[in-house]
Amino acid sequence: MAGWSSNPADSGREGARFASRRGQAVVEVTLLLPWLVFAFVAAFNFGIFAYALISTQNAARSAALYASQSLAVAQSGSIVTQVCPYVVGELGDAPGMAGVTTCTSAPVTATVTAKTPGAGHMNTVQVAVTYNTMQLIPLPGLMAGSLVITRTVEMPIRN
Repeated sequence: MAGWSSNPADSGREGARFASRRGQAVVEVTLLLPWLVFAFVAAFNFGIFAYALISTQNAARSAALYASQSLAVAQSGSIVTQVCPYVVGELGDAPGMAGVTTCTSAPVTATVTAKTPGAGHMNTVQVAVTYNTMQLIPLPGLMAGSLVITRTVEMPIRN
């Protein structure tokens, strides 16, 4: 067996060697822990912000799809109220959206504009959705604590 000795003097040296290794491990973990926490916070923030970007894009697309069903719907005075359930539905799991039911003030706003003629000389509807993320953990010089995300979708009116 390697490391086994019947000499009592050898066992004292072995114990000191293992103690110094444990001390070295403690020092290494102490020096690396701030970097590990920083990396975890950055990954967490990035994940939340990426989810918010995707959800905002989906919300704008869903609202534009609803508003593009006809020119009368797109020009309706209550179109923002009509598309709001679709916007809130897409952003429902995003941070800070619990209990939000309107799309006229923070954290989410939606605007709908009918364009006659719009892109490609067709009647189109343009929907812009703005979502303000909740305050997360800011990383100075790397990531802000919150983002304001705006996504715009323009879709041809079907009828």
